[in-house]
Order: sequence, then structure tokens, then C-alpha cells
Amino acid sequence: MTTRLVRRSTGGVTGGNASQGGIPASRNAAAPHTWHHDRVSIRCLLVDDSDAFLKAASGLLQREGLTVVGVASNSAGALRQARALRPDVVLVDIGLGEESGFDLARLLAQDEQGGSAEVILISARAETDYADLIAQSPAAGFLVKSALSAQAISRILATRRERRPTE
Repeated sequence: MTTRLVRRSTGGVTGGNASQGGIPASRNAAAPHTWHHDRVSIRCLLVDDSDAFLKAASGLLQREGLTVVGVASNSAGALRQARALRPDVVLVDIGLGEESGFDLARLLAQDEQGGSAEVILISARAETDYADLIAQSPAAGFLVKSALSAQAISRILATRRERRPTE
């Protein structure tokens, strides 16, 4: 008896009659999700003075596939963690209590020990409230907290990469 390999519409290959419980030709063939070559886990550092937001955002982003490598509640902690953890992106709340997220974004951009992390500014307030300051900052972009998602972060990072001159 011979087994015929059948290419499924998802690109997987199965042995025999897959619709009747056939055995996959390989472990990868039966993967429930389509793999995308451009999806690599983004390593993220969250900076916000609200412990409740840090916990909620960390859980949300991890469920969506990002790796939250650390959290900080002030500029000193953020700089220390960025140097130690070398995240791909740092999400910085614009209003860090008595500190400014804009100042922290500049410090992170200038800090050669912190790696090459992109900064995305976040706030509960609308982007229009800070448009000029965001434009003058070294940040890759801005997200209102209610729209925070792995997809939104990835979109900002992809746009940033497209705008950079090739080195």
C-alpha cells in the first residue's frame, strides 16, 4: 500500500487522507498557524509610573507574542534596565510622575551603553496634545495607551526601518 503526500492549501504536506485523520508528513506540516518570516519576538522594556498599567500592559503584550524583558517606573530605572537588558524597543510614558518621558527618550537615544533600542512614546492622552513635542523627539512613534498592541508596536518599528537610510 502506498501513501500519497497531499499539499494542503495552508502549504503543509500531509500523508494519506488528512481530512480523514491522516498522519502529517512532518511536525511542521500540521502547524495550526502560518509562519511569517518577518515575525521575530520583539524584546520590550515598559516605562510607566503606574504599577497597574505596567502589570496590565505587560500581560497584554506577552499574550500577543512580545517578550517584556523588564519594567521601570522612572528614568533612572529605565536607563539602568536598558543598559542591562538591551531591549529592541522601550515604551515610555510621556508623563512619568515628576519626570518627562520626552527627556527620557532623548537620554535613551544618546546612551551608547543602552544598545540601539527604539523608543515609542505612550500616553493616555491623544497624540494631538503632544504633536509638536513628539515630532521633535527621537522617538520612533507614539501610541495612545488604549491602542497599545503588539501589532501597533510592530507597525511603528516597520515604518521606522523603512524610513532609515540603508547603511
